[in-house]
Amino acid sequence: MKKITSYLMIIALSLGAIPTSISAAETNLPNTPKEIPVEVQTKLDRLEDIKKIDKSTLSSAEKKELRKEVKTIKAELRSTNNGLYLSFGAIVIILLLLILLL
Repeated sequence: MKKITSYLMIIALSLGAIPTSISAAETNLPNTPKEIPVEVQTKLDRLEDIKKIDKSTLSSAEKKELRKEVKTIKAELRSTNNGLYLSFGAIVIILLLLILLL
């Protein structure tokens, strides 16, 4: 009896994953450019300026400062992506807990 319930649970969870992959394939819309905030755009512009600089004429201290600046800008840009991301394993565990507790 225990094997049957475990098999049914596995089937139910696997069937739950199929509609999400199908709906993701259907929503392939052309990429519409999003409006980028001004502060993010200025940081991106600064990164482009740093890429265009001829680094062969710079001293090692100046190169070090540029590397630090690039690292801080990239860290700030990464932190602007606020959101909650759940892995597939976390979703399965949450669903199992809900099923077992309810």
